[in-house]
Amino acid sequence: MRIILSRKGFDSGAGGTPSPMTASSLTSLPIPTNHRSETTYEDLHLGAVVEKATSRRIAADHLCHADPFFFEGRCAFGQTGSAQSHLANNGVCPGDVFLFFGLFQANGGPREHWIFAWLRIEEVLPLGALPQRDQSPDWLPVQHPHTIGEWNRNNTLYVGDGGVFSTPDPTLRLTQEGGPLSIWHVPPWLKECGLTYHGKAERWLPDDRLQAVARGQEFVSDIGNREDAKDWLNMIISKDQIA
Repeated sequence: MRIILSRKGFDSGAGGTPSPMTASSLTSLPIPTNHRSETTYEDLHLGAVVEKATSRRIAADHLCHADPFFFEGRCAFGQTGSAQSHLANNGVCPGDVFLFFGLFQANGGPREHWIFAWLRIEEVLPLGALPQRDQSPDWLPVQHPHTIGEWNRNNTLYVGDGGVFSTPDPTLRLTQEGGPLSIWHVPPWLKECGLTYHGKAERWLPDDRLQAVARGQEFVSDIGNREDAKDWLNMIISKDQIA
């Protein structure tokens, strides 16, 4: 079994600012786009949020890349290019679990990485370079962006049960309390199981800390049948009250 830490949402490069959070809410903002989308922030009821977060630099009616998309306990997530090749090369398949994380900041607070959602893979659907609109899951209320326009040949959709974490429970924080941003506090089993792109020994610090890489989308940990890792994963998913 594999756990994939998947970086998504606003950051300093895509969106230009962290996604907003408060003491009682996490709101991951999908990145803005000008193509391969039919969904605006307003469609997702995020119009006022994105305008406030960006001081109206991004308008409520701007198109966004609504991916991963969650609806009524289900999730559809698309990946392509080198990031998809990385997932495929590491054997990601049904039964594996994505934990989506992103950059968040409360008013006046530090920037931090938080886990904000999850997806347990049931199907891996190859969409190809020229996907058809009917390849978008019929339960989605919008057209999935990876079924619009032209993509790389390895354009792929992952579908399964999933959901979002609406409140910032401390167990969802990756960045160690007090920072800095790229120093994560991680479960003890992660060092033993390993995490792709984090193979250098000097990245693994004392007291279950990790110096996370600055860039990258998909980080894969093959946990095998380790019960401590599965217990940790189930604890994380339990923070989603709909799960």
